[in-house]
Amino acid sequence: MNLNQVTLPVNDMEMSTKFYRDLGFTQIVDTPHYARFECPEGDSTFSLSLENSKILCGTVIYFEHEQLDDWVNELKVKGFNFDQEPIDQSYLWREAILHDPSGHKIKLYWAGVNRINPPWRVERRT
Repeated sequence: MNLNQVTLPVNDMEMSTKFYRDLGFTQIVDTPHYARFECPEGDSTFSLSLENSKILCGTVIYFEHEQLDDWVNELKVKGFNFDQEPIDQSYLWREAILHDPSGHKIKLYWAGVNRINPPWRVERRT
């Protein structure tokens, strides 16, 4: 099994697609109500869907980059505003936080081997 994509609801397609292109993603589908992006590395994609109702943003989106601090500095030069600068977390990830134009919380992070193999990893399968 492989995760294909996650679709985020947005209330301004033009502003949202620009935000994600400026973040470094390649837009591969562009319609007035739907956009899809591929990540710069790997096979992951995600999409945006235009919603006319109020968006409740309870989901946190994580994008990983080995050179996290350099990436954050590059984005700040482009005008991105961060709620949290990169800091080391107790769960062994280094994270920075910002929000997209629709209010979705985004964590830019680097976890290295701790992403899927933290010291406290357990294996449970049903």
